[in-house]
Amino acid sequence: MPIAEHLYELRDRLIVAIAAILVTTTLGFFWYNHGVWFVPSLGELLRQPYCDLPPEARVPVGEGGECRLLATGPFDQFMLRLQVALTAGVVLACPVWLYQLWQFVTPALHKNERRYAATFVSVAALLFVGGVVLAYFVVGKAFEFLMTIGNEVQVSWLTGGEYFNFVLQLLVIFGVSFELPLLIIALNLVGVLSYDRLKKWRRGLIFTMFVFAAVVTPTGDPFTMTALAAALCLLQEFAIQFARIHDKRKAKRNPDWLDTPDDAASPLDAGGGTERPAPVGRPDPIGRPEPVGAPRQRSSVRDATAYDEVL
Repeated sequence: MPIAEHLYELRDRLIVAIAAILVTTTLGFFWYNHGVWFVPSLGELLRQPYCDLPPEARVPVGEGGECRLLATGPFDQFMLRLQVALTAGVVLACPVWLYQLWQFVTPALHKNERRYAATFVSVAALLFVGGVVLAYFVVGKAFEFLMTIGNEVQVSWLTGGEYFNFVLQLLVIFGVSFELPLLIIALNLVGVLSYDRLKKWRRGLIFTMFVFAAVVTPTGDPFTMTALAAALCLLQEFAIQFARIHDKRKAKRNPDWLDTPDDAASPLDAGGGTERPAPVGRPDPIGRPEPVGAPRQRSSVRDATAYDEVL
């Protein structure tokens, strides 16, 4: 297609993705203060790791020592609720915008590669949600370490913006990081990364995962970094084993000459079952031809006329 049609298609898919995010953001804005069936409100869920801290590690509010965060501006509560709702909307709408992203990329792929669209979107959404859930449980351990390491000297009274920014940033980082193994599987399916190459890079990839976890995590505590790195290493090993099985099946399905480089000659199959031809023997001698006899004389004019008619 011309570049203008690609831009039009990109615009249409962005509109669909943004519309889905707006709808889920509206649901998240309502969910912030209201529970849904047996699920508590979103604000209570995000505030729970802070409220699980010991009372001496946080500042109690009110006569009953309720767990509350601090707001220092008139618009802090509204903007915080909007920020939380927008993040929840992006997470809830991830199947839609991941599907739009995949549909924009698939025209550049082959027919056998496009069939992975539904599987790709489903696995990507599950990995993103799985990363968010793991980050939620890691937040409790991280806060327990960070907020109690010096509580004998000082007590932290966090504002809502500081706390929710930290929690949301951690949730998004874990969710996006869990997509890295899926990227490895996608590159293997399209033939860019083979199992042999991943096997050679295994140690380097493990080291890269730990460095990546140490850089992207907003906290300096060992719990968050180790949890993210360990989860990424497990998912990476799953991706490598998937590549091993896929390459083995691909090698059985394709002939040997298909993997030959373009600048090399393909090997000949010497064991195809064809028999060796028998050698050609000596030719038989040709005998001497007999002499040609003299032509027969015409006996009469009648014979000559009949002979001319036959000719």
